[in-house]
Amino acid sequence: MALSFPVGNPVLERVVEGVLEYARARGRWLVSRAPERLDLSVEWLRHWDGDGALVVVTNRRQAALARRLRMPVVNLGGYLEHPGVATVAADDLAIGRIAAEHLLERRFIRFGYFGPRGVWYSERRHEGFRGRAVEGGGRVEALWAAGPFESPRGWVDEREELVRWLGRLRPPVGILAGNDQRALMVLEACARAGHRVPEDVAVVGVDNDLVACEFSSPGLTSVDRDDRAHGMRAAEVLDRLMSGRGVGRGAILVAPRGVVGRASTDSVAIEDPDVALAVARAREQIGERYGVERMLDWTGLSRRALEMRFRSALGCAPYEFLNRLRVDRAKQLLSGPDRLTLQAVASACGFGEARRMREVFRRVAGMGPLEFRRLRGVGVIDRTGNG
Repeated sequence: MALSFPVGNPVLERVVEGVLEYARARGRWLVSRAPERLDLSVEWLRHWDGDGALVVVTNRRQAALARRLRMPVVNLGGYLEHPGVATVAADDLAIGRIAAEHLLERRFIRFGYFGPRGVWYSERRHEGFRGRAVEGGGRVEALWAAGPFESPRGWVDEREELVRWLGRLRPPVGILAGNDQRALMVLEACARAGHRVPEDVAVVGVDNDLVACEFSSPGLTSVDRDDRAHGMRAAEVLDRLMSGRGVGRGAILVAPRGVVGRASTDSVAIEDPDVALAVARAREQIGERYGVERMLDWTGLSRRALEMRFRSALGCAPYEFLNRLRVDRAKQLLSGPDRLTLQAVASACGFGEARRMREVFRRVAGMGPLEFRRLRGVGVIDRTGNG
């Protein structure tokens, strides 16, 4: 079996992990790759005498070459809707929908999409995003960048067009980018345009590239495509083809794992300026112990007025909002790589005591913090002796 696609792409490298996991389970697969090649094409397989290949078809010429090969071929890419060979691709419609759902949960009603035109995966992500946003009562504006098959425009021209487009969008607005690299462009354009992220513009990418997402400023929320499952499914399909069995017509779609939330969407779309101020201050001071009284100081409103304004803007009382905010922060810490004690998590979220965090966490999340951490597959240290 051969792997024929460029190295160095983090998405494809994770797909390869799934392929190799399947290959190890089979026990008798020999995987071949041409050494020291960064631009592998389907064409090099014409003279290879193997049993099957996994490829990434990016254009019609490559699709035609893949169809003429004398071995079974499975396409891993989502560039073409009908490449004419067996294809295992990400469910890009679902990716767009869950990105919109993530932003709808944060009460956004204005949305934008930024991605390359002329490629199937981008068009489907836009379609899913737009469909779910409209269902939720929102509207979507799109900015299409030059696709991979067009003559590239200058970087400065594309960046300035993005800045101008953002300037035409009324904040708060939630934006889905076609991939993480496009999302980083949006973050940079927001900084140039003077837009706050996530208060004015919340940004979601696709691919969950940890280098791009964790080291951007702010951290980038992204859709995890489940690339390992993609690779395993593709290897399974190739195995069937090499055994002389059919796989049916149409692309086989792999569902995304979900949205990995980070700071770029850590906000709620709020039209009321006093509520927006209280929410922004609450986020800034999340590690401190305070209650509704401090919110009254920030806004100058009476308790009754603050509660009415919160219920109108967010559908909950200020006290409920604070609890949800602290629990959301606790979830982020519990899902991270650091093995923090529950007391350390509680202190970082303004709960003060682990006991208090457990009570509020269970009421808001429907489970305790230890159970939440176990579901994420990560161990947690609890030195309080309680669950």
